Amino acid sequence: MPELPTNPVAPESHSPDRKAVLAASAPWLGALLNVLPGLGAGYLYQRRWRAWWITSGLSSAWFLLGAMLQPDPSAIDPRTRMVGLGGLLLLAAVSAVEAFLAARRARME
Repeated sequence: MPELPTNPVAPESHSPDRKAVLAASAPWLGALLNVLPGLGAGYLYQRRWRAWWITSGLSSAWFLLGAMLQPDPSAIDPRTRMVGLGGLLLLAAVSAVEAFLAARRARME
């Protein structure tokens, strides 16, 4: 009966590292997917979980803050809605630019 090695070496892992996944992603697609306000789908595409959680938390907090600060839920105030929509669009724009630059930076390295 053949003897087994006493210290077997584990086979190499074939899962790519974080930077390789980010470099393989298309920068324009990550930015486009982040334009969807508050979803952070570009971060999911790039497998950047921390950035996704931060974006999701900020958009949820913005939504809840708007709901809590509205004095009368039955009254429709266009200014309040524009401030809420503007905040979500700003978050989408910032996250889209950041996702694009992060993927581009990873490709350059």
